[in-house]
Amino acid sequence: MPVAKKLSTDFRFDIEESFSDLRIDVFLASTEIGLSRSRIQTAIKNGEVLLNGHCVKSSYRLKTGDQVSVSIPSPKTVPFLAPAAIDFDIIHEDISLIIVDKPAGLVVHPAHGHMQDTLVNGLCMHCNDLSRIGGYLRPGIVHRLDKDTSGVMLIAKNDITHAFLAEQFKSRKIRKEYIALVHGHFKSDEGEIDLPIGRHPLNRKKMAVVFSKGRSAFTVWRKIEEFDSGFTLISVLPKTGRTHQIRVHMSYIGHPVVGDIVYGFNNKKWWNRRFCNTGSGNNLSFIDRHMLHAKSITFRHPCHKKYVTFDAPVPHDMLRAIHVLKS
Repeated sequence: MPVAKKLSTDFRFDIEESFSDLRIDVFLASTEIGLSRSRIQTAIKNGEVLLNGHCVKSSYRLKTGDQVSVSIPSPKTVPFLAPAAIDFDIIHEDISLIIVDKPAGLVVHPAHGHMQDTLVNGLCMHCNDLSRIGGYLRPGIVHRLDKDTSGVMLIAKNDITHAFLAEQFKSRKIRKEYIALVHGHFKSDEGEIDLPIGRHPLNRKKMAVVFSKGRSAFTVWRKIEEFDSGFTLISVLPKTGRTHQIRVHMSYIGHPVVGDIVYGFNNKKWWNRRFCNTGSGNNLSFIDRHMLHAKSITFRHPCHKKYVTFDAPVPHDMLRAIHVLKS
């Protein structure tokens, strides 16, 4: 491995013959600068990595004699990640990881509009030993849940654990089960949805089933209970991890998640269903988010390499909705 010549907060590498034909992002991720490959790719896009003094693509293959420079942002430019007292339950914790039960309404990591009131801020209050692979604003975060999706989440306490879990997500060896309350009745007791998902062609903030440029997405569902009022409780197993996958897939087949004003019945048309107008105490008007909950997760533990399963209890608002529909 060539020795980096440190230039203030920058690094420079002179490429030797043994590293010729290696992708630049792969090479830099293996050096002592301590950045993950995904962070390196972001740095390349941001112009923080230069090849022979010029911008470069992540796919560039190095040549003998190339000079690669990496500019590390000054700590003064990094936003302060403040620990905060955030309400969430810890299901399990050991030396490698934390299993949390994320409540609905809680954003996972800092972003525009939510810099000090996220799950990450709460995790920083809880402990200091979180992995840094995901970047400064996402310590410990291996995967995410939507703001209004509740349920079980994995948090890595060190980089080795993070990499071990991330590889399981990538190879689809982690099993996640969700429960969802959806509109309508199904003709069968179970089914599969194999439809590609990509950015909505007109609204870039939304996802959609996109056949031309979408990425493969596969969802398995099973009926748990059917209600006379025209709703069904289902178990959902996403085999891939596309953004908003369950919500998009269920909406596309005509069974949107109850309370989903993005992919469901827009303009709150679902409020006008007859079950919402049956009098005080016997309606679903209390619902203020989509009824989707990450119930369980199964994975190989990084310490003993055996499969383990952790469950998050069904939240009170979903239990209340189910009780109302049963009555």
